[in-house]
Amino acid sequence: MDTEGAIDDTALSLRFKYGVHTILLFVDPMQPFSEISTTLLAVVRERFPRGLTISHASPHSTPLPRSDVDVRIAFALPVNATDFSQGWKDLNVENDDNPLSKGVKDNAVLAFVIVPEDDNGEVEFVVDVPDLDDGYEEEEEE
Repeated sequence: MDTEGAIDDTALSLRFKYGVHTILLFVDPMQPFSEISTTLLAVVRERFPRGLTISHASPHSTPLPRSDVDVRIAFALPVNATDFSQGWKDLNVENDDNPLSKGVKDNAVLAFVIVPEDDNGEVEFVVDVPDLDDGYEEEEEE
């Protein structure tokens, strides 16, 4: 029986967000963030070769770094899991850290940002948070 691609019962379902994009990955809780970063970057490059859209309201996008450039991915958890507009708390992951060691739970939402490997400064997590009230106002005006 072919088990390649099978998802282990202990795998975490994690949603990674940048701008308007959400990428769902199943991750082993003990898998190092360095491996998660490699997988996430491969998915982003395959699915969004023109870059990542920042907002539905803006035509601007974030270009992806060339494949020959060394990068790292920074991850963050929401300050408030029910209100992403309150911001994100950087997990400050090291390569050997894993979701379990950082307290990441199943079905968690993590913001991510791709930064140069040698950039150790503070990073900004860009997540487009839709305002559901805007949709209701437009319907009421019609």
